[in-house]
Amino acid sequence: MIYLDNAATSWPKPPAVYETLGSFLQRAGANPGRSAHRMALEASRAVEETRRKLARLIGLSQPERIVFTLNATDALNLGIKGVLSPNDHVVTTVMEHNSVRRPLRALEAIGVTTTKVSADPEGFVAPEQIKAALRPNTRLVVVTHASNVNGAVQPIREIADVVHAHGALLLVDAAQTIGALPFSIEALGADLLAFGGHKALMGPPGTGALVLAPWLDPAELSPIREGGTGINSEEDVQPRELPARYEAGTVNTVGLAALGAALDFLFEVGIDRIAAHERALTARLIDGLSDIPGVRVLAPRDPVHRVAVVSFLIDGWEPVDIGTVLDQAFGIACRTGLHCAPEACQALGAFPGGTVRFSPGFFTTEEEIDQAIAAVAELARTPLQLR
Repeated sequence: MIYLDNAATSWPKPPAVYETLGSFLQRAGANPGRSAHRMALEASRAVEETRRKLARLIGLSQPERIVFTLNATDALNLGIKGVLSPNDHVVTTVMEHNSVRRPLRALEAIGVTTTKVSADPEGFVAPEQIKAALRPNTRLVVVTHASNVNGAVQPIREIADVVHAHGALLLVDAAQTIGALPFSIEALGADLLAFGGHKALMGPPGTGALVLAPWLDPAELSPIREGGTGINSEEDVQPRELPARYEAGTVNTVGLAALGAALDFLFEVGIDRIAAHERALTARLIDGLSDIPGVRVLAPRDPVHRVAVVSFLIDGWEPVDIGTVLDQAFGIACRTGLHCAPEACQALGAFPGGTVRFSPGFFTTEEEIDQAIAAVAELARTPLQLR
């Protein structure tokens, strides 16, 4: 199989991830932070080591400000619902994933109002439009770092300056960028940073985090889940200490240990090298697809402002049919449809059918990219009556 669905979940994983998943429960399968015996202590060490590694990755000096979650969706729900209250206003964009759109829609029931900023034909959002959408009661701005439909990387630093000048908070969805692009939370300017561990971080599913910036007062974020934390057990309210305040219940210990193994791999290889490899593959892919008659590529022109996510359409074909044929006839795994971001597809002129999305990863080769381009070219040459 030629796997071009890394924007959904990266595959394959580094060998150490498989090894950790296979062995960790046997040697340290106890509950972290709940007991003092050696297995529980080893489990706790593994969780905290992964927290420290993530802090190192994003230049954070306080690892306790990394709150482990189920995935990026869970992290976004905490960031959104933990900040917003009745009568608050939030600004977001048409490029967002349903993990942002749906929580905001649900909060309409308590009186939260939303303004959605449009994007240009390449999927970029202008900071000036964010500024124009702000109101006196704007509490939060939620923006994706990079689109999961066409890879457009938003000008987050400039948006952060606008948001902070207004006195609001900025929540950034980094699901498509962490592990794929080098950045620090300070340089980014995000007050809250949400991501999953199973995409470019190369960890397993069921892992994710919400990061609280060093300058953010934790009082700005309320827990949305209460329960056991292993500390302050005599109290019937959630503790104030980080990260326990937001980590009720047992975390995915084995998944976080495997995520730690993936982070070791990322540090060994280097994010700069990963980014350069994926940038080269993306350029090769876009150039090759753009040369095929009847193929429309939906991707930013500037390689500096995109990640390895490329959508395209073929004249006369429905995206879902393209994906089926690529899988069954060519052994190419990709994603088709709206990608849980219908307004982004609409902004890019690909609604209601959506797009075909190729998303190479670090383990993708140039030969695989060339085979994928050749397969698309063959489909584009197929007479309409045979489609």
